Amino acid sequence: MRFVRRNVLRFMACAGAMALARSAAWAESYPERPIRVLVGFTASSAADLTARVFANRMTQTLGQQLVVENKPGSGSSTAAETAARAANDGYALFVGGSPNVTNAALNPRLPFDFANDFSNIALLTRIPVVLVTNPETGVKSVAELIALAKSRPGELLYGSSGVGTAPHLSAELFSMRIGVKLVHVPYPGTPQAVADLMAGRIAMMFSPASTVLPQVAAGKLIALATAADARPSTVPDLPTMAEAGLTDFDTSIWFGLLAPKGTSSGIVTQLARAVSVAQQDAEVVRILRAQGFEPIQGGPDDLRRYVQTETVKWKRVAEAAGLTQ
Repeated sequence: MRFVRRNVLRFMACAGAMALARSAAWAESYPERPIRVLVGFTASSAADLTARVFANRMTQTLGQQLVVENKPGSGSSTAAETAARAANDGYALFVGGSPNVTNAALNPRLPFDFANDFSNIALLTRIPVVLVTNPETGVKSVAELIALAKSRPGELLYGSSGVGTAPHLSAELFSMRIGVKLVHVPYPGTPQAVADLMAGRIAMMFSPASTVLPQVAAGKLIALATAADARPSTVPDLPTMAEAGLTDFDTSIWFGLLAPKGTSSGIVTQLARAVSVAQQDAEVVRILRAQGFEPIQGGPDDLRRYVQTETVKWKRVAEAAGLTQ
């Protein structure tokens, strides 16, 4: 028995060494052909713009073309499922993020597990979300808005770009944190919600900064705070929600780069380095900030922790708001 056990252990050690050797060999020759980058939204969407900026720069670093493939549907779940089931050879990547986390929070019966069915590569970008209100409300700070909501419980209307979107869940988190019921008015998209906010049909909304800052500059809307953990470079004079009194309130829209689960650690490391090179490229940063995006530095472990933290947060919000399917 001792002889058999020794042979089994020796075989397992050899098998492990061979697997590591194969992994190293794959990583050394990778990439040998173009790489698909799946995006779950249409062209010119935030995810698509992020993917294309990084794909262009990473192509230079890796020496092979990164081809962005738009596969919209089910709030990015269609592309995520396709990516999760792709071969884990490094030739199918996925730009996923907060939309996938909120989808999972709303529908725990998705045919894939966003938090566990991918190899995390790197964080890419985030889009600051800001809290805006109509000037007719008369409020000029988060504290004043909270006071108004408490004086009219169940009456204050807020808009969003649809059920389960970042603006919707941001407002639900706000409602939970201040302990006051707000009334949700969903719209087909952010532009329609912003139009009704400017017309005074709704009182407030959380919105991607790039969408509403022109109206804020024109005096048509009032920006109260940014729902990020730090003041973004795009709106450096706007206080964070934490500065306004609500700590741990980061509802930024964000994206990261992922690969199918089981992708070689050597390939993951190589891709993460290529992302890091892009993050430090002045032209990449300029293009992203011109679109209202902030680059986020962070490798595989950072992205894994980010996904885990966001998953817990939005699951709690979805359950408290009665949105879980």
